[in-house]
Formats: sequence, C-alpha cells, structure tokens
Amino acid sequence: MSRLILVSNRVSTPKARGDEVSQGGLAVALSAALRETGGIWFGWSGETIETFSGEINRQSADGVTIATVDLEPQDVDEYYNGYANRTLWPLFHYRIDLAEFDLQFGAGYERVNDRFAATVAPLIEPDDIIWVHDYHLIPLGQRLRRKGLRNPMGFFLHIPWPPYRLMTALPFHRRLVESILEYDVIGFQTSEWLDSFRHYLVTEMGLKIDGDILVYRGRRIKLGAYPIGIDGAQLDRMVTTHNAQEAFKTVRRSAPNQKTVIGVDRLDYSKGLIERFQGYRYFLEHYPDWHSKVFLLQIAPPSRGEVHTYEDIRKQLDELSGRINGAFAHVDWVPIRYVNQAYPRDGLTGFYRASDVALVTPLRDGMNLVAKEFVAAQDPEDPGVLILSKFAGAAEAMGRALLVNPHSKEQISKALERALTMPLSERRDRWEALNDVVRKEDVTAWRDTFLADLRQAEDKLFFATPPTAEH
Repeated sequence: MSRLILVSNRVSTPKARGDEVSQGGLAVALSAALRETGGIWFGWSGETIETFSGEINRQSADGVTIATVDLEPQDVDEYYNGYANRTLWPLFHYRIDLAEFDLQFGAGYERVNDRFAATVAPLIEPDDIIWVHDYHLIPLGQRLRRKGLRNPMGFFLHIPWPPYRLMTALPFHRRLVESILEYDVIGFQTSEWLDSFRHYLVTEMGLKIDGDILVYRGRRIKLGAYPIGIDGAQLDRMVTTHNAQEAFKTVRRSAPNQKTVIGVDRLDYSKGLIERFQGYRYFLEHYPDWHSKVFLLQIAPPSRGEVHTYEDIRKQLDELSGRINGAFAHVDWVPIRYVNQAYPRDGLTGFYRASDVALVTPLRDGMNLVAKEFVAAQDPEDPGVLILSKFAGAAEAMGRALLVNPHSKEQISKALERALTMPLSERRDRWEALNDVVRKEDVTAWRDTFLADLRQAEDKLFFATPPTAEH
C-alpha cells in the first residue's frame, strides 16, 4: 500500500493508543491511517525561529512519524494571524465586514506555502499519496506540482466555501481557486459548500462539470462532499472515565433541581455566542416561570488571542453575561455560568451527559462536531435535546434536531422552551434518529471514503494531456 503523507497547518502529536483523552477523534483516525501505511504527518511546529532554515524536526510515536518545521515571527504574523485568520477565515464564514485585505498578508501566505512545499517535497516518494488539509494550505498542491511531483493529491476544506459573490470580493480570488485545481480530489464538508464551489467554477471560470468530475487543463478532478464525523466508540469509552463521571456529578450536584443548557465553543465570532446569549435573555424575559429552574453553562476557551476581533468578542461576552446575571440572578440562582477555560475531552463528555439541552448556534460552520459529541454522549434512556443552527454543516444530516436561525432571538427562545418541556418519548425518538446519523457518518467513514477516492485517482492517468509549462 502506498504511504500516506498528511499535511496540515498544525500537527497533532500522536499519543499512546490508550491515551484518547488528549487526542480528538480526527487525530486518532488520521493517525490510524498513517500507521497502516507507514506514512508521515507534516506541518508547522507552532514554534518560531529567528530565520527560517527548513530544518525538519522528526519524532515517532505509536508507529506514526511526525515532521515539523519552525516559522519566522513574520511568517506567523502574515500567514497565520494575517491571511489565514484575518482574511480567509472571516470571508469563508460570510463575515466580509471583518475580513482584512492586506497585500503583505497575501505575500506571507504564499511564502509559507512555498516553504512548506520546499521542505516536505524531499520527504515524498513517487508512490506516496498526499492529503492536504484546510484553508491555510490551499496553494500547497500547486507548489508541489511546480516542483515536478505527479503524486495523487487530495485537499479537504474543513470550513465553509463562500458563495460566488463573496468569493469574488477576495483580491486575486481566481489565482487562489486555480491553485486548488491542482489537486486530484477536492473535498468539502457538505453539498452546500460543494455547490458554492461549483457555482464559482461555472460562473467565474466558465468550466463545465460532468457529475462530480471536472476536466481542467487535461486533468480529471473529483469534487465531493465528505461530511466529517466523530469517533462514537471513543465517546462511549470516555463517558465511563473517572473525569467524565466527576464532571457529570459536579453539574448535577451544583443544581439538583435545575435543568442544564450547555454550549461548548471556541471563543470565535462565527460561533454565534453573542446571539446565543441574547436569545437566552429573551427566553428569560418571556418565560419567567423558568427562573431558578434552568441555567446556561457556556464553556468558551480563548481562541486566536493575537487577532483583535477575538479580544473584542471576549469583552462583549463578559459584559453581556454580566448584564444578564445582574438582571435576573437571585441569591441562590445564577442564570449563566460563563467559563473561559478549556476542559479535558472526557470531562466535556461528562458535561454533555449531565445536560438536558445543547445550544449549538453558530452563524456559519463547516460542520460542528460539538453537536455530534453531545448526541453520542447522551443516556439512551433519558436523552437530552439538541438545538442546532440551520447554518451549521451538521444540520444537513441532523434534521431531527430543533433547527433554528441563530440570528433570531425569538426562535432560540421558543426552541429552548420546547426542548425543556419535550416529552420523554419525543426526546428518545429524536435522539435515536440523530444517534443513527452520528454512528454511520463517523470519522472513520469520512476518512475511508475520501482516501478511497484518492486511491482511485492513483490508478488513473492524471494528465490526459501534458501539463502546461507554467505547471
């Protein structure tokens, strides 16, 4: 079997197979694929160096080889904090009002992709297959092609692809899209994001797509939707751990006569946290009978502290949660427990299981695995209710959740009241349907489906005609 070469911005250092708490299901699934093929996971170390050297730091654990490089501070500022997180991230999440278009950011983004290509290329053998992940590294495949690599290459985007009109607001958008077309398989989380990409190709570039195959410059490119999932069996094991059980007891003991509504999100404007708090306040205003009977546990660890917009949202949430608690709290009841810290994954699993409702309201999300983890962690005999934004990728297959428009505080409020009063029979019926989706569309199915398509590309002639000189 051909080796698998994974490339991502950051690399998850493999742990012992028994240590699942510190690794997410995605890392576990990808590490398993690397073990099977003797492959390599390459990316940025997260560390900086005064002058980029291209020196590779190698380590091996549990049969997986990790190769990382250090970047210069300027690289981090322009490529990561700049173009990736201040240009592409807001634009791809439909927040053009927050996107910053700076030529230096774009130059840094291309420079780091060139450096990644120059560093990883010598590690790649002719029979290897290459799988590149996410928006940080869109041009990497093109850079590897320019170095003469003809290996099968796949790219998977973990975040949304924006509509045509938004995408064309990006300076040099066509150059970015042309670079992504150097991959043999291009994957998106949902059919909606795939359709947006196809619309751009047809409208902006005048290309024709036959089913899921695009022929571009003599090459066949597979386009597909590959919904990412979780490792349900891993969640089943974690819910029995000591940390999970203690977390469960902590929630239940702290408010034995109150219902728990939980939200778990990175501190990010795309997660709809401000809108969630406003919807919860509207619920408290219009359903006063629930005062002292319910509380919102919002866990929101900091994210991307170097980017000013994340500092702004933290200040807004601090103020908003304080105003809500000040307006509604009693001596023996606090309506919002707002926590800015991270918890171990098994601890979160215990929090999920102890909660009656999950409030998952991103304004735009590629998928959203919190929704799936909440479902997987529930007690089948007495499951909680999932309230899910219709703008999360997960909503495409999780229609049995209570779907809401996160911009509507009225919808959030009504969904909360319905979830908190839902009969057990309906809760079980909805949970069983959702759990079936979570178990079938798991992270292993996602990985295997994408790699099967990439290996199928490996068996075909990539270039129906010779590539042009510029490629």
